[in-house]
Amino acid sequence: MIWQLDILLLIIVVICALAAISVKDLLSSAILFGAYSFLLCLVWAEMGAVDVAFTEATVGAGISTAFFIGAIYHTSRRTKD
Repeated sequence: MIWQLDILLLIIVVICALAAISVKDLLSSAILFGAYSFLLCLVWAEMGAVDVAFTEATVGAGISTAFFIGAIYHTSRRTKD
């Protein structure tokens, strides 16, 4: 494993996670969650767990993000922020 790539991925994953929980817009949070899942897919692939990486990419970054975005579009805002 390349330790510089591991450190870089870890830093980007932490930044993405902190951004996802601190952003106020739900759509932005869902997109950041999808990016977080994709970055974790890269971490799993770097560690050699290709089957886990594939599952994370399909379920975490793909289907879950699509469901979150679909649920957000079916809700309505109560306040005009």
